[in-house]
Amino acid sequence: MNKRIEEARAIIGNIKKVKLGFFPTPLQRLDRLSERLGVEIYLKRDDLTGISQFGGNKIRKLEYLMAHALQVGADTIFTYGASQSNHAMQTVTACRRLGLHPVLYLTDLIGSDQENPYGNLLLDRIMGAEIHLEPSDGVDMMVAEERIREKVKMRMDTLKAEGRTCYEIPMGGANAIGSLGFSEAYVELAEDLQRIGKKAQYLYHATGTGGTLAGLVAGKKLLQSETLIRSIGVGIGGEGYEQRVVHHANGALALLNRPERVLQEDLAVIGGYYGEGYEVPSREGSRALRLLAEMEGIFLDPVYTAKAFSGMLDHIRKGVIEKGSTVVFWHTGGATALFAERKILGEIFR
Repeated sequence: MNKRIEEARAIIGNIKKVKLGFFPTPLQRLDRLSERLGVEIYLKRDDLTGISQFGGNKIRKLEYLMAHALQVGADTIFTYGASQSNHAMQTVTACRRLGLHPVLYLTDLIGSDQENPYGNLLLDRIMGAEIHLEPSDGVDMMVAEERIREKVKMRMDTLKAEGRTCYEIPMGGANAIGSLGFSEAYVELAEDLQRIGKKAQYLYHATGTGGTLAGLVAGKKLLQSETLIRSIGVGIGGEGYEQRVVHHANGALALLNRPERVLQEDLAVIGGYYGEGYEVPSREGSRALRLLAEMEGIFLDPVYTAKAFSGMLDHIRKGVIEKGSTVVFWHTGGATALFAERKILGEIFR
């Protein structure tokens, strides 16, 4: 094994985590699509992380976040997201695995039917999460999260008075601790590529709250990797987004006691594929979703991965990704959105 990979594994191994997912996840070559497009495309299958049948990338972050929660004696976990949040659902799954009480404050962007829930909201209900569904009133997710702070504080105070110990996880698990999960993931990908004798020129992924991106760029620094990470923006970012990503990435490196530092110029956050809004499908994303399903029998989701995959396909068609290159697309999960409200799924057959 490459010495840098071995050293990075040892460094990350010093940080406590709980085992939640099934790792390593497969690195799958998309044979038919690669032949059609003239680019060797691999899919990193974080849709298969577990714990349940409905896995996703947030499980990697939660292995570190939950370890920290248990370390400080927490028995109640608070987190945030939209009504169909993958992060929220996976947090509930992790809580149930570890015997913790999950409390969700979810922003309703689409007018969810609370009596007849779909998708992730249905799964949250089945697992018995404490759910507080708040109206969006037309504001974006970052603003909505700030607006519910007072309600969260009141609920925490009540639970603390009952003897509970509360632990708060930010939206998307996006902080330094959570980002460690994707620093480790980057090392895992390097091991995958080494095992099959490949070097990836490009790595594409969807970026929302930024924790995944922060972990990836920190992992890249650890390995001194030359792979270009291209992050397709799919919303939530807001003002100061790249500065927050850099802050989380350097926070992760600090937790690892490493001298390396991530700079803003290390990021390549690409717009233009977001569409009309968060939890609003795009026409290009729907086409990408259908293409991968028809060519390879693999499902993306309309909120995150389909939009990011459409961005990668556009870069291939425009020659931004050169013919003959090797590119990895990180499938972060989220296919439960295919069974969510029609507003999220969109007109997929047009």
